Amino acid sequence: MNNNKLLATGLIGTVIAALCCFTPVLVILLGTVGLSAIVGYLDYVLMPTLGIFLFMTIYALWKRQTA
Repeated sequence: MNNNKLLATGLIGTVIAALCCFTPVLVILLGTVGLSAIVGYLDYVLMPTLGIFLFMTIYALWKRQTA
């Protein structure tokens, strides 16, 4: 994967995961759709996802700097 694509994917994923983690966007959306029963399990999915995308962004920045 190209470093620019990797960086873009990491940044977009980080922003989306951060918005879903730290704002009630996903809670409101799930409540509207009728899936509010799974709101309690969002932390088990969103925090590792945020970590993966942050790692991907840091890795892409590191590869860009060393190349």
